[in-house]
Amino acid sequence: MNPRNNRVQLPTAVRSLSRRRFLKTSLAAAGGVALSRATVFAASNTEACVEKAHTEIWRRLMDRHGVMLDFAGLDGAVSIPTPEECRLGKPNALGWWSPIENGAFFNGLYMEAAVNRWRATRRPEDAAKARRLAGGLMLLASMSEVKGFVGRGMATDGRAHYPMGSDDQTLPWFYGLWCYLESGLAGADERRRIVAKLVEVADEILRLKWQLPAEPPFHFRGGFAEIMFYQAPRLLFAAKMMHQVAGDAKWEAIYRAALRDRGGKEKLTRLELCERGMIYDHGGPGRRHSWTTSNCVAAMRALWEMEKDEAVRAAFGRGLEASAKVAMESLPDAMKFDNDDRRHFDTDWRKLNASWKPQRTVAEAVAVAEVQSKELNKLAPRRGQELRFVREPAFAAWIVTLAPDRAALKQRTADVERVLSHYRYEQLYYSQFFPVEAAWWRLRMAD
Repeated sequence: MNPRNNRVQLPTAVRSLSRRRFLKTSLAAAGGVALSRATVFAASNTEACVEKAHTEIWRRLMDRHGVMLDFAGLDGAVSIPTPEECRLGKPNALGWWSPIENGAFFNGLYMEAAVNRWRATRRPEDAAKARRLAGGLMLLASMSEVKGFVGRGMATDGRAHYPMGSDDQTLPWFYGLWCYLESGLAGADERRRIVAKLVEVADEILRLKWQLPAEPPFHFRGGFAEIMFYQAPRLLFAAKMMHQVAGDAKWEAIYRAALRDRGGKEKLTRLELCERGMIYDHGGPGRRHSWTTSNCVAAMRALWEMEKDEAVRAAFGRGLEASAKVAMESLPDAMKFDNDDRRHFDTDWRKLNASWKPQRTVAEAVAVAEVQSKELNKLAPRRGQELRFVREPAFAAWIVTLAPDRAALKQRTADVERVLSHYRYEQLYYSQFFPVEAAWWRLRMAD
């Protein structure tokens, strides 16, 4: 890779942050010897690459509502589903393989990067981007008549949507709005509106015994109640966060009881599952799923920040460190991605409608989507390359930075930065490289 291909002009505040970082690191070097030119160049090139990623996200991978798209052409061209297609469930009722598949998921997690960028730069345009993401998240939970429903994205009319969300959409929705409130960017009226929406959604999910509502005829899809790693941090975060933002004592009581609930195949408590750290206990054996499991680790980091009981907080800290060690195993996959590979990527998802049929249950929708997945891999062989060698290491890099041990993170920084600086972001179709921004700002905050 030629580093010059990714050079962009950095915002002044970001350049100043880098200069402070280099000076600090240089003074800390053994014997006071300054960093080598190669080391300084490598770090500055990483920053330029991350800035390029940021530029690409906002140039072509955000819709007009401030909601992140799954993919777009390299020129920004994208075909959004129509209201009729959403009503019929095309290509499938889950919205899988469409460009509006993961709006709540991606917006919510990307909010962390947005607010941390603003904390570093204090630029009005960065604050505006975070507000735009928050507006998109609010819209996703306000477009259905089903109470507590969090949607994936909007059709061409800005209102119609697919009838099912998921745990992977709803947890990041909570997380993103929490990050936004924690940043202090929300004004008083905006904060009241956001808290009211959080209360509305959380109260309904609680009433449904932690099941996640969907629209008819599907009614529910996913939930937080199961005692396994993939769900334990989600329920704990939702309860703890709601107590913090809404001040309702019932949520603290729910949280404390949920910590000690024991169950699942291993008969562990939710706290014990968190303390053990990230495992891939969903999606099939032998597969890494850092992109979805990152939800859980982000929730654990937030719990570590909110928790006042030192013993419980320490358990979350141990879980975060264990998760970082697991995530480190995925970082070398980034080097398997060939930036010069020109495999075809077909953005015309409507070709998958050839295998569409009506769906009345969640299982029927999943079955249709799985058939389409095989066809999609033929239509877009580039897809597998980006998912395996961009998405997985990008999310894993962020997970590494979520562990609070700064000394350990310092030792891992070079490996993380190697991932961040590897890609030519203007040549990626999928938006799922966005965690590189979150990882970068976590690294900077740890300096």
